[in-house]
This record gives sequence, structure tokens and C-alpha cells, in this order.
Amino acid sequence: MSLLQNLFTKKRKYNTREHLDGRGLLIYNSVNDVIQAESLLKKADFDDIRVVAPPPQYRTGCDLCLEIPIIEQIAIIRVLEHNKLSPEDIIQVNQDSIRPTEICKIKDFGEYVMVRAANMKLTFEKSSQKIVNISGGGCSDVPYLANEMIEKTLSEAHSPREIGYTLCAYSLAIAFEEAKKNGGLPDAAPCRDTANK
Repeated sequence: MSLLQNLFTKKRKYNTREHLDGRGLLIYNSVNDVIQAESLLKKADFDDIRVVAPPPQYRTGCDLCLEIPIIEQIAIIRVLEHNKLSPEDIIQVNQDSIRPTEICKIKDFGEYVMVRAANMKLTFEKSSQKIVNISGGGCSDVPYLANEMIEKTLSEAHSPREIGYTLCAYSLAIAFEEAKKNGGLPDAAPCRDTANK
């Protein structure tokens, strides 16, 4: 990679999380395209992206989209176009009307914490960090994922990204990463605490 390419593709961090006006949504027609685009952008060192649900008026049959920093839109689109993963639409997010929906929520039950991502739920015991339940979804690999993860601690269990192949596995991976964060372990996706809601 040339010096110029290095300058324009280096990892950049912007503190735009508090101001939705600096964010945009990449709308896709396929969940698979969203997952591939997220993976591709993470590998290209775009760390300030996340998977969210699009506002209802922008759903195109796919219940997921990518939230990106608008300041990096040109570089992100360039990477996606180069890999034939261009979005169907790009929407500027604002605090007043167009907001993405969180796909991840946490519920604290005292001794246990349940983390929900989309349609998948993972519950772990706080004291032992042992996974006690996995539920939700309707995908063929959910029983296998549950069998592989229940009764293991958050640090012992394999990520569903490594052992699953469906949208349910993808959603469970988001819940698993957040559970690790909530359990005091690293590598987590953004999530909000709904314990008092």
C-alpha cells in the first residue's frame, strides 16, 4: 500500500456517538449483504460502524442496516463499491425524525442477566458467568448453538460467529459479545441497558 493510500485508509476515531446528526444509514435489501458489508468494513479498519434496525419507513424487506459516520461516507462507499456491496440507499440520521432502532437490549434479573439481540436471547449467571439459557429465533442451528454454549462460561464458550451460519447465529453473536462486556469481559457490541424500563 502506498503512503497516500495509508493516509486515507488508516483507522479513524470520531466521537460522533452522542450526535446522531453525524451518522448515516446504509440501507440494503438483504440481511446477508448487511452482514458481509459489516465484516468487510471492520476488516478495512472502519471501527465506528454498527448494525442497527432501520426506521420503519426505510425497511426494504431487510430488518438490518449499517450505521456509519457520515464524515467517512466517501471512503466507506468506495470500499463497498470495490467489493460489489453498494447499498440501496444512504440516509442521513437526525435526532428529530430519522433514528435507527437498537437491536440489542439488556435486562438485569438480579442473579442473572439476559441480553437480547434481534430475536435471540442469551442469559448468564452473574456470579459464575455461566450461560444458563439461549432462546429465540427459528433457524436450524439454534439447538446446536444452545448445546455448544449452555453450561459454559462466557470466556469458555465459542462465539456463534465461529460455529453458526444463520441470521440467528449472527444475532446471538451480538448478544454473546455484549454479555461478555456486561460480564466484565472485552469484545462487545453496543447495547443499551433496559433494566429500569
